Amino acid sequence: MEKNLKIVAIVQARFNSKRFPGKVLKKIYGKTVLEILLKRLQKSKKITKIVLATSKENSDLAIVDLANKLNFDVFLGSKNDVLSRFYYAAKKFKADAIIRITADCPLIDPNLVDDLIKKFTQSEFDYISNSIDPSFPDGLDVEIFKYKALKRAFKECKNSLQREHVTPYFYKSDKFKILNIKNDIDYSNARWTLDEEADYDVLKNIFKHFKPNIFFSWLEVIDLMNKKPKIFLKNQHIRRDEGMLMSAGQKIWKRAKNVIPGGNMLLSKRSELFAPDLWPAYYKKSKGCFVWDLDNKKYIDFSLMGVGTNILGYSNSEVDRAVSNVVKSGNMTTLNSPEEVYLAEKLIEMHPWASMVRFARTGAEANAIALRIARAASGKNKVAICGYHGWHDWYLSTNLKNNKNLKEFLLPGLEPKGVPDVLAKTTLPFLYNRYDQLESLVKKNNDIGVIFMEVCRSEKPKNNFLKKVRDLANRKNIVLIFDECSSGFRENYGGLHLKYKVCPDIAMFGKALGNGYAVTSIIGKKEIMQEAQNTFISSTFWTERIGSVAALKCLEIMKKEKSWLHITNFGKKVCQNWKKLGERHKLKIKIGGIPALANFTILSKDFLKYKTFITQQMLKKGFLASNSLYASLAHNEKILKIYYEHMDKIFFTISNCEKGIESIDDHLEGPVCHDGFKRLN
Repeated sequence: MEKNLKIVAIVQARFNSKRFPGKVLKKIYGKTVLEILLKRLQKSKKITKIVLATSKENSDLAIVDLANKLNFDVFLGSKNDVLSRFYYAAKKFKADAIIRITADCPLIDPNLVDDLIKKFTQSEFDYISNSIDPSFPDGLDVEIFKYKALKRAFKECKNSLQREHVTPYFYKSDKFKILNIKNDIDYSNARWTLDEEADYDVLKNIFKHFKPNIFFSWLEVIDLMNKKPKIFLKNQHIRRDEGMLMSAGQKIWKRAKNVIPGGNMLLSKRSELFAPDLWPAYYKKSKGCFVWDLDNKKYIDFSLMGVGTNILGYSNSEVDRAVSNVVKSGNMTTLNSPEEVYLAEKLIEMHPWASMVRFARTGAEANAIALRIARAASGKNKVAICGYHGWHDWYLSTNLKNNKNLKEFLLPGLEPKGVPDVLAKTTLPFLYNRYDQLESLVKKNNDIGVIFMEVCRSEKPKNNFLKKVRDLANRKNIVLIFDECSSGFRENYGGLHLKYKVCPDIAMFGKALGNGYAVTSIIGKKEIMQEAQNTFISSTFWTERIGSVAALKCLEIMKKEKSWLHITNFGKKVCQNWKKLGERHKLKIKIGGIPALANFTILSKDFLKYKTFITQQMLKKGFLASNSLYASLAHNEKILKIYYEHMDKIFFTISNCEKGIESIDDHLEGPVCHDGFKRLN
């Protein structure tokens, strides 16, 4: 006999979905998704009351307005603690039992809901669901539970993720009598919910077929799916309950790829280069070598440290204070910032061979400026290159006619699409430490006016390589440019070329110069730099004040702390630990780069799988880690000790995989990372 219970259906809704903002207010043939769901749910014969539960955020006011317009009760509660939102809503409306429905399921079937209510009222279960072990299509999820059980979960559940998703505590705590309802036929692979734009397209296809009727049953949709399977294909790549498995950052990263080509502005920060489905992608705050993601999870950054931009550690208080003062007094005006003069003088003082400076904000544009000046000074168009120098046409033109030319410096097969064909063979590559290649290029091309290279990237100079390059440039009247955007300030106070006692005609510094603030410098000899006056090089935001102020304070701190000694010594210890791990677990490891920008490679055909596995496992231990480290003042031996202990266990597993005892594929929890930039290896 059925119990006479007050059954309150609570429909949870919000506007700011991380993957598809505003999804519940999207319209399908004149009606919003939320309106369709509520009207379908009204067809239930066993629900006593329907309540829309949303948050108190201003962004959810439009949802409240719609519910009021449709004459549904509304409850406003916590944005993230949805369990508390349900509890207080159920308490206010005096529910004996609660049906939980999410507003992104417009195909919810009232008959299916009534079937669960009937089973619930005829049983002694605390919680009944059709989604714990799913067999119904995704989008037909129904949960019903006692108010007393909800109250207990509200008081006892401490896990923030479980509180956000309301019901996991019921079926994960072993404190409740639960039942999962199964369908005779497994349709769990069908996807009828709304989380992404692809879902929206599928739902529109379904409603278009039944238009104008919105009250068709779920079995009619199954029949449509059997007859016209193609209209259901667009969202089949999305995993069921993916949202529960993804962090906030992963959700936004997926969303970003729909609106930003590639997902972001910098290849080195793409999730696909680490652990594609696991990398947190976005941050909330940072300090020292710690980063907090959007879910407020704290990580130790034992990887790129802002891609080498934070040599002093994140959010250095002295640098930030100097910048804050600038923000208060004004960053940009019609007049110029005097700090750019002070910074220019400081850089010249550090590099006596140079006498003039220009500023930009990024490394690639600084390189483009340097090349323009050098070409103007030499009167010749062709440039011989060695290393990575950015994304501009002059550099990528190296791959015109042969897309393997940059293989040793950047990525194999990099397409120079969009780069004018007329630039072909204006940029000619040579390999580091291969003086013979450079000499041959210069002999064959009398119109080479510039040699553009990194001081050190993949290996250290051998057989007086840098000196030979300098001598060749002198003999042939070629402008020599050293790109030190990455290497500057890593092993000494200034350019790495000072260590090798070989001075260029122009050098660039970026990354470490501003400790996270955008500033890049081009320094050079006066007779060459003056050519900037004879060609047009100008940009509004090169004159902003923050970058210069940050750089001045950063240089002051680096000199005081002798930061280059710390990061070099720490980098050496990291490399020793990698070597020790390789020897301990009998893995062939190649270690490369200058110590402050070190990396390792496991010499195996499965290296990318191992690299993914390292990131995957280290994330669980609270580390952002891969196979490289940009050292900072914030890194210390205590962190290194913890890092080593975790990596030791990971390398043990990798060793077993190399021996054939285990399979790395069995350990991976997502796709394998992509190959990325060639680092100092």
